[in-house]
Amino acid sequence: MADILTNPKARRDYHVLETFETGIVLRGTEVKSLRAGKGQISDAFARVENDEVWLYNAHIDEYSHGNLQNHQPKAPRKLLLHKSEIRKLFGLASVKGNALVPLSFYWKNGMVKVALAVAKGKVQYDKRQDLKKRDADRELKRAAMQRFKGR
Repeated sequence: MADILTNPKARRDYHVLETFETGIVLRGTEVKSLRAGKGQISDAFARVENDEVWLYNAHIDEYSHGNLQNHQPKAPRKLLLHKSEIRKLFGLASVKGNALVPLSFYWKNGMVKVALAVAKGKVQYDKRQDLKKRDADRELKRAAMQRFKGR
């Protein structure tokens, strides 16, 4: 599974509670643009509306060789899930503080899939803790490499 697009803000700004693999309804020019890696999902989010899940603010650049039928870059896109998954998502997303955030777009069997997460927003304190932990891990690795090279 090669990632087409990733959301760098997702794991930094949210605690991921659960992930779902979803399909997405795309037009031909959108798929061609994604094959070229043209897009971003850092500001994207999803909502459950009328027993359907919609992805908003996912920017897929217009296809460079497209014509008048080229797609709108920020158009809402329908996500494809089973009805039971949609009900579960609705229940999880309706909890105060939870959000539906796309983690990545990727290829699976020639189809574009979306890794959709139910996530809870982090507060500033949590982000600082993550940075401290990452820095400490980096220092440990650096010290271990120095010791290893010294032999």
